[in-house]
Amino acid sequence: MILSLQGCMAVGKTTVARYLEQHCQQVQVCFEDNAAVLAEIKRRGLNKNCYADYLEIQRLFLRNELRRGQKAKKYPHAVMDFGAEEIEFYTLNYPKSRGLEWEIKAIRQALALELAAVQACMPEHILFLDASESVLRARKTGDNTRSREFFAYYLNHLLPLKREWFREKKKATFLSTDGLTARQVGEKAKHWCEQYI
Repeated sequence: MILSLQGCMAVGKTTVARYLEQHCQQVQVCFEDNAAVLAEIKRRGLNKNCYADYLEIQRLFLRNELRRGQKAKKYPHAVMDFGAEEIEFYTLNYPKSRGLEWEIKAIRQALALELAAVQACMPEHILFLDASESVLRARKTGDNTRSREFFAYYLNHLLPLKREWFREKKKATFLSTDGLTARQVGEKAKHWCEQYI
């Protein structure tokens, strides 16, 4: 069974994943790893604001997620630090967030094979970690281990679409992390996982 952690940058997904890795031995935690894809995008000079390049970039990400998902399926219970649902959301919503007039139907057709393939890796349940804008900004400022250059854009343009997208998914549970310590969020996530294992 695949479970997935979702939410905005700086909400604490990776912190929760690390907590689960230490305190919930029944699950295999699969951390996000896009380094090879990002290196390939840079090597090829692809631009995500150019339609043809965007399709190629998303094809790379979708194939990477398929490999990740296939690996996760080998375990009885896996928790993804972002899973296939993230790349599906981003593929279909990033152009809209940028005000690009690319038809989602055309994107779906161009990437039909890859989008269909990642459906097999979709999580059975999603824990969407949420927080207010002020809390997200404070956490971003307090975390100097990552640059998060995309944070302001993500917060203002992608997060509203993401909340709406995942609220429509019956398999998504929302957890507000406002006012909770990292340990408290980790405990709540552990309890959520244990419902399904």
